[in-house]
Amino acid sequence: MSDLIQALPDIETLSLEEQVAQLFVVRASGHLFDHQIEYPDWEPPAAQLQKLVQEKGVGGVILVGGSAGDLMLRSQQLQSWAKYPLLIAADIEEGVGQRFAGATWFPPPMAIAKIAAAEPSKAQGYATAMGAYTAQEALAIGINWVLAPVVDVNNNPENPVINVRSFGENSETASELALAFMRGAQKYPVLTCAKHFPGHGDTSVDSHIELPVLRHSPERLETVELPPFQRAIAAGVDAVMSAHLCIEAWDSEYPATLSSKILTGQLRQRFGFEGLIVTDALVMGAIAKRYGPNEAPILALEAGADILLMPVDPAEAITALCDAVKSGRISRDRIRQSLTRIWKAKQKLFSPSTVVNPPISPTAQLINLSTPGAINCVENILRESQQIGGSLPLSVPPPESGEYWNNLLVTDSLVNSAFLNKQAPAIVMPKSKGYQFQAVDCSTPCRDLKAMATGKTLLQVFIRGNPFGGPAQVTRLAREWLTQLLETGQLQAVVIYGSPYVLDEFKALLPPSIPFVFSYGQMRAAQAIALQTLFGLTPTPTQPNPFY
Repeated sequence: MSDLIQALPDIETLSLEEQVAQLFVVRASGHLFDHQIEYPDWEPPAAQLQKLVQEKGVGGVILVGGSAGDLMLRSQQLQSWAKYPLLIAADIEEGVGQRFAGATWFPPPMAIAKIAAAEPSKAQGYATAMGAYTAQEALAIGINWVLAPVVDVNNNPENPVINVRSFGENSETASELALAFMRGAQKYPVLTCAKHFPGHGDTSVDSHIELPVLRHSPERLETVELPPFQRAIAAGVDAVMSAHLCIEAWDSEYPATLSSKILTGQLRQRFGFEGLIVTDALVMGAIAKRYGPNEAPILALEAGADILLMPVDPAEAITALCDAVKSGRISRDRIRQSLTRIWKAKQKLFSPSTVVNPPISPTAQLINLSTPGAINCVENILRESQQIGGSLPLSVPPPESGEYWNNLLVTDSLVNSAFLNKQAPAIVMPKSKGYQFQAVDCSTPCRDLKAMATGKTLLQVFIRGNPFGGPAQVTRLAREWLTQLLETGQLQAVVIYGSPYVLDEFKALLPPSIPFVFSYGQMRAAQAIALQTLFGLTPTPTQPNPFY
């Protein structure tokens, strides 16, 4: 790592292709071996990734998948390949454990907003701690760019992609908690990123698939969407990520990511932002389907972006952008402007004052992951944001002869879940009380539904906003099950993990006597705490929790 301090040459010594390549951040698997790659359309095999980093000289990599241990080795491997030190980024809005197993997985930011409604100062303390633990753990495994906080104001319950990722449903709460997260992260030499400018909270279309359109007036934007970004900029956020959506009041032709009126006119000139402007992923349907894999990066750069995130084909995009310079469409000076900002960000990360020499070994870094303080913080946020109702705790007498209790899980996908396995508390804890496990997801044939639940049933539902589909389909499935179990008198209790908007809908259907527990989280800790509450088993602070 000490060699990286000397590895930022004068910009003018770089070839055109090297300068252009530095503007790109490419996606890669966090897993160490090619056969582990989960998304081959987006994540190149090792040989191709090495060529992009070593020969093409891309400026950074965004990593998805793998364990925290994998990431320690993966980040070292990437930096060893690199011509110049890399930005290594990850969407770790809910802590490093959200993406990389073994590290701390925090509840979604909206859980802290729930606490803020009653105790604002306590909530800000939690947000600050969350930012600090996230940055500490990111550095421990080689991530230097935390693509957080989300500063979108989620004021649309049907939002399929922001949802609980937001720090609040109003501008003030979202601003205060996002700034608190930043204060925690800024204690460490990492970059932060406010997203998604100028505000993705009031959309009902998933920009991973199609282009959302906002028809708000400029006055509405000024009072709701923009203040969190303005405050984040004033507080020194390193980067701002653009939103793939059309803001008709500002630019009726181009989405924000490709709009010079928005990125340059508003963000750069009007708001005075001098840091990195990074696009949201250019592979997303809202951009790739409309503008093509090579034209979109050029349009984004022309609009004012510095970092071109996740192009469809990085090598082709680099060539296309070089050709645009050679043809005179884009000036060399425009490339240098963005590269100067990138160099400044990298100098912050790789200066002698921030680089440990000699470097700490991976084994020693393990002490910074999932520390008792971080786990305690997660538990407190989960407990204090949890919502309950009905007759609690749930009394579970032995089933009568010939009957059994049924533990029915409903989720969007059973084969692609980061929080459900054989040892998940949602399965193990009811089993210890005599429940038999069953599960359905959005691929379960409808004809099988009626035959599955034959006894008193604990219904556990995992629903939150997720890319590529959102919560609508699994909400319909869960509603069907809830209605059926109520009609047959089989419903014993309900546990909902994820979306408070689903809770509001389902509460209206529940009789007052039916117990329910709601948790914003879906991870193991959330399951354990929710079910301990349901069964009256909540441990005292001195008792260890066996499900972590």
